[in-house]
Amino acid sequence: MPKNDFVTYEQSGVNIDANDRMVERIMRSLQSTHGPRVINLPNGFAGLLRIDFNEKLFRRNYKQPVLVASTDGVGTKIKVAQMAGKYDCVGIDLVAMSVNDVLVIGAEPLLFLDYLAIHKLVPSEIAEMVEAVAEGCRQSDCALLGGETAEMPDIYPEGEYDMAGFAVGIVDRNRILDGTAVRRGDVVLGLASSGIHSNGFALVRQIIFKQLGLKIHDTIDELGGITVEKALLVPTRLYVRSIVKLLGQYRVKKVVHAMAHITGGGLVGNVPRVVPKDCNVVISKSAWTVPPIFQFLQKHGPVEEDEMFRVFNMGVGFVLVVAPDFADSIEEKLTHYGETVYRLGKITPGTGKVVLKD
Repeated sequence: MPKNDFVTYEQSGVNIDANDRMVERIMRSLQSTHGPRVINLPNGFAGLLRIDFNEKLFRRNYKQPVLVASTDGVGTKIKVAQMAGKYDCVGIDLVAMSVNDVLVIGAEPLLFLDYLAIHKLVPSEIAEMVEAVAEGCRQSDCALLGGETAEMPDIYPEGEYDMAGFAVGIVDRNRILDGTAVRRGDVVLGLASSGIHSNGFALVRQIIFKQLGLKIHDTIDELGGITVEKALLVPTRLYVRSIVKLLGQYRVKKVVHAMAHITGGGLVGNVPRVVPKDCNVVISKSAWTVPPIFQFLQKHGPVEEDEMFRVFNMGVGFVLVVAPDFADSIEEKLTHYGETVYRLGKITPGTGKVVLKD
């Protein structure tokens, strides 16, 4: 049979050579996240990472190590990124959605894996995606240990792609935060979000693009003249370094009783997951100022306030429930670490729900 008559993989839409060039480009991004735990395995089929090691400068040992795992994506925020023709802006979101969840248990993130699926593999575009993921990992002090890139032209139309992330962390068994230590009278602290983060974008897109008819590069006067792209594509805030430092300050005393990552479901849906069923979380809405982007969405929906608090973080991306005697010092430490901290309220007798009060 003449050579020209043979069918190739590339003719079906998948380019192996492009994949090889892409791997070469992203290796530097991966290696920039590798610390002393990572065991180098060139061309390996999987990544290797030590849990315990004894080097004096970086010593980390666990008495009863427990692995903590989480997986997530960035939801339909990725549609906004596609509209903007951006390949890097949601990489940090991808890391944050999983490592912030791992953090809630009291765990230190160890490693991250990503899965990228795309219509056509363009090495420069994949390199942008992976570099953004690597930046999220560097900010989280965890290793980007590997990943997978899938070229699927029959699944994803031209210009479309999807991402998923997988994080693994570690915590000593006696340091696990499962909410059982929460007591009536505990203080509830909130850490400011950077914006919408990565939840509620189906409603965001409905309001911005369908109801208001705005385009991705249009400016929004009510938000100070910034573009739709800049208003919506702010990366999810990573709380890892602040929380890991904080927990490291209290190796003996267990003064942080519970934590919650405020994702889909908002404050009213996520905080009750970490408090006992005989407690309520009473939160004062006057404890912080809701950021303008949420006020804009609520006004132009219009969206009822209760719905806003069920869908969005409303400016609070992470919550800690702490012992009252230590609330001031914890607030001071977190502020020093760069967080904006709100004294949201307290734990009271109740039925396991959030009570929002004016």
